[in-house]
Amino acid sequence: MPAMDYTEPNERLKDQSRCANLRAELKMCLLKSDCCKHKHTPRDCLKHYSDTIPHECNLLRYSFFECKRSLIDARRRFRGPRQ
Repeated sequence: MPAMDYTEPNERLKDQSRCANLRAELKMCLLKSDCCKHKHTPRDCLKHYSDTIPHECNLLRYSFFECKRSLIDARRRFRGPRQ
């Protein structure tokens, strides 16, 4: 996945949680999609119009989901990521 392009050299996200970068990338991808350009919110696009969002946004959505799941799955610490 491409890294976030910030305009300023020292600019950082306000949210410093583990999955914040993925959330920001997903949000920017959704905002650039045709769904959001047709006056829908990113949340509406994910819930009701998921077939209209680009494949890249779906990949970011899955990566964000996996990141959030890894935070609550204690077994993953011992077993490692699935292969």
